[in-house]
Amino acid sequence: MVITKDRVLITGAAGFIGASLSIKFLKYGAEVFGLDNLNSYYDVNLKLSRIRNIEKNVSKDNKWYFKQISITDTEKLKKIFYQFRPSLVVNLAAQAGVRYSLENPQEYINSNLVGFGNILENCREIGIEHLIYASSSSVYGGNTKFPFDETQKVDNPISLYAATKVSNELMANSYSHLYKIPTTGLRFFTVYGPWGRPDMAPMIFAKSILENKPINVFNYGKMQRDFTYINDIIEGIFKCCFKKPQIENLNEDVLNKVKLSSAPHQVFNIGNSKPIELLEFIEIMEKWIGIKAKINFSEIQPGDVIKTYANTTKLSNWINYSPTTSVEEGIKTFIQWYKSYFKY
Repeated sequence: MVITKDRVLITGAAGFIGASLSIKFLKYGAEVFGLDNLNSYYDVNLKLSRIRNIEKNVSKDNKWYFKQISITDTEKLKKIFYQFRPSLVVNLAAQAGVRYSLENPQEYINSNLVGFGNILENCREIGIEHLIYASSSSVYGGNTKFPFDETQKVDNPISLYAATKVSNELMANSYSHLYKIPTTGLRFFTVYGPWGRPDMAPMIFAKSILENKPINVFNYGKMQRDFTYINDIIEGIFKCCFKKPQIENLNEDVLNKVKLSSAPHQVFNIGNSKPIELLEFIEIMEKWIGIKAKINFSEIQPGDVIKTYANTTKLSNWINYSPTTSVEEGIKTFIQWYKSYFKY
């Protein structure tokens, strides 16, 4: 679907996943247009450093464009869609974070709902070939059946962030059905690695351990996360870009019966499928940092879930997805990057 001269629009391009995906497509030979609003949710300097790192991977065989805009800016976004005319759109722009949504709900409504609606409308207007968008493992809310799989109901989100991601899936499905836009949603499971987000546990833990400050561990450490290394996530997204969902080849009688619900839209879990206890994750970090962590145990926070665990069978059958990075190897590489980048 995507060939070397085709155009890829990546929103949230200065973000953790967006920057790595931009580099992946540049190395592939694509023409890439990155958008990001560079907001102050976390250190803008890290985002600018990611952009500089992207620029190092631009060669004579491809092109890289970057524009600082928000996907909530209707007119500017439309102008870029019409000028660049991407064949593939990967929407990673969103207000992230479960706990932040408790204090700043309007940010999530603006970016994750209004902004995503703008993306869908522009995809419809120019007739893109394929839309990939970020969902989240948070959509599973308080589900207690493990591992989480895509057939489970996701109508009980326990944070506004999760509610916006469920809404994104519903919005995408309706646009896909009405306008036959091939669309793929990916439910990310706790992504970590070099260039990660400072508001996520690995970055918070690394900083605290290195500075000999206590770590706040919620639910008294009785939590599990399906930590997934960034390279495995990027490989999965990249492969999905080359396989468009399609309405199955059905005869006319069958199509008439299902036409009210048919859509070239798929949603997949993308995780490691190997959940790990949070305290074990910290122990591995201690090993590679060489410092024992100081831990403050406390109650679970509103909006948090006790365990995440991805069943990735559907994605494996779709694109032969198979994560290759162990948590031990991933943490080692992450700590090496962290010490180098932050000069410890």
